[in-house]
Amino acid sequence: MELIPYLHVIVGILIFIVGFIFHWLGQFISILNWDLATKIGLQEKKMIPEFKVYEHAIAVADASIGWIYGLVAVGLVLNLPWAFKLAWIPGVIFLYHSLSFWFWVGNQNRLGYQTTTDRFRIIWFLTNFITGILTIVVAW
Repeated sequence: MELIPYLHVIVGILIFIVGFIFHWLGQFISILNWDLATKIGLQEKKMIPEFKVYEHAIAVADASIGWIYGLVAVGLVLNLPWAFKLAWIPGVIFLYHSLSFWFWVGNQNRLGYQTTTDRFRIIWFLTNFITGILTIVVAW
């Protein structure tokens, strides 16, 4: 029994938007055409080459695992039991994304390379963190 009615639907929609669209689709576009991804704002314009190597690796990792976001999102929206069992995977990944992004950008800033705004850093951290916590709550 859920504490909040239809929380699984809300979380499914969040996973689809944050995970499948932003992480999987966005990173897939980055792998296929980095210049296009930069032009449309999926990648930072001021990124130095050393950071690009890391960001490209993260794009490959996100695209490799990102298909599960869509699968879990659809399963949660349809209230399918297996989706609740799999939901912990995106939940943990969202928490990882939130924390790694927060510290990655903080480290860039300390080195003097501000590749994103503080506002975006906070919003992206909170979006991933909250989605992760809610996903784990639904999976639990």
